Amino acid sequence: MGVCNVTPDSFSDGGRHFAERDAIARIDALLAEGADLIDMGGESTRPGAEPVEPREQIRRVINGIRHAASHGACVSIDTTSPEVAAAALEAGAQIVNDVSCLRDPDLAKVAKDAGAAFVLMHSRGSPAEMQSKTTYEGDLVGALVGEWRFAAERASAQGLSQDALVMDPGIGFAKTAEQSIELLARTREIVSKVAPFPVLVGASRKSFLRGFDPEAKADERLGGSIAAAVFAARAGAKILRVHDVRATAQAIDVSRKLEAR
Repeated sequence: MGVCNVTPDSFSDGGRHFAERDAIARIDALLAEGADLIDMGGESTRPGAEPVEPREQIRRVINGIRHAASHGACVSIDTTSPEVAAAALEAGAQIVNDVSCLRDPDLAKVAKDAGAAFVLMHSRGSPAEMQSKTTYEGDLVGALVGEWRFAAERASAQGLSQDALVMDPGIGFAKTAEQSIELLARTREIVSKVAPFPVLVGASRKSFLRGFDPEAKADERLGGSIAAAVFAARAGAKILRVHDVRATAQAIDVSRKLEAR
């Protein structure tokens, strides 16, 4: 899953793809690099980010979604807004990527009505407050999976098929750096606990990687991002949300080839 952030305040690219022509160029580049999915977002969800009105989110992403869909791409809309999700699905998106752990149950209903897949990511609170919600009772993975299953049940209550759900443990969302590392290290356990739901891991360029290179800016964390992706893939993650598609794909292909010998 290649990332296209159409925002002026993205943590990873600093608004590099905010202009429509730049967003479309980014989509074309991701597809050329071999992305299977394009994840479009018009609102930054980094810790502390301010909310963006649905109408503005739609304005930012809609032409990019149409462009990607017209080229046969499978598009995911990264939003917590039912209004944005509905517009994106009508424009050709096929997946709703919800980073809020279903704060608004109507989001699941929109996906159900459109027959879309639904990435349900574990998180707590809004981006402005989530880093104050990092205390978990007992075992981290056990608590996280329990909260995720509760959200999945609320999605089902809206009529969303269980077959439509993808689980994302939410690395960096309501998690400390150490908790994010622990979750990544326990990917295989998470995959086992939530089976048969497929697991998506998004570790690319995230701030927990500063623990290994404190001076590295977001776009200087390629090595750590690739290491995390290869580990997650080997542990059973089915989808990897990444910024650097070609480099990640190369690393995973080489790793698999070597393991097969």
